[in-house]
Amino acid sequence: MLLPSKAEVTRQLRRYRTWERMMLASPADRAVRTAFEDSGYTLCVLMGKRCAREAADAAEHFLGPLGTAALPQEPALVDTAVH
Repeated sequence: MLLPSKAEVTRQLRRYRTWERMMLASPADRAVRTAFEDSGYTLCVLMGKRCAREAADAAEHFLGPLGTAALPQEPALVDTAVH
């Protein structure tokens, strides 16, 4: 089985977590909801899961005990979705 790079998993997991926090802060914002759902879908594809929650758990397991802390922080969230 082909495994994704840890850097890409980290990037997508951080993106998902960022949009998750924004979604909790602004649940009625349709743009935020769309970006959150898109980030969850991307993580699902990357991790081979059907549910975003399972994909996030799988990503955390794949990254190991240090998780995203082992890699450098991204300067800012950039929406990479194609519209």
